[in-house]
Amino acid sequence: MRHTHLSLLALLALAACGDGTTNDSASSSSAAATTEETSDRSLTPQGYGDMRIGMSANDLTALVGTSPNAQNTGDPEACMYFHPDQAPAGVLVMVEAGTLTRISLTDGADISSDRGIHVGDAAAKVKAAYGDTLLESPHKYVEAPAAYLTVWADGREAPYVSAPEARGIRYEIGADGKVTAIHAGGPAIQYVEGCS
Repeated sequence: MRHTHLSLLALLALAACGDGTTNDSASSSSAAATTEETSDRSLTPQGYGDMRIGMSANDLTALVGTSPNAQNTGDPEACMYFHPDQAPAGVLVMVEAGTLTRISLTDGADISSDRGIHVGDAAAKVKAAYGDTLLESPHKYVEAPAAYLTVWADGREAPYVSAPEARGIRYEIGADGKVTAIHAGGPAIQYVEGCS
């Protein structure tokens, strides 16, 4: 019995000794996991974390709940804009015809876009992050420097995009020149009044 314990100790000691080399595949896996976790915590044109643009309303509510105060225009089956019970603060989702079409970051959101931009950041930071790919349009209700700064994932440059497969991010800039909201998703990111 004593020899068995000594043999086990010797095996453990040998196993603990490395040859001084690093395991590149383990390092790569760790780096990939970190990158994936980081992107899961930022808003992209395709969504936020497990909330993916195009997912069904049933899958969305199973994931993050619903809200008794969902704002809708007319038929609730047509469009709902709400903060899900289990979503982070400042996150609103838009569901149209049973499909997630937009995710918005508003005041109180502690989440950034995939370019590191938060609600409250200066418009200059948005412009620096996207350069010439950014489309700027005047704000519908507020005088400049208020504006809408939009970028489409596939490089679309049309003033209005209606293709359901389009994905993009729109930064809403207020009169103070700062980001007041960030919208990600399909053509619904172009709506200026909730569901319209």
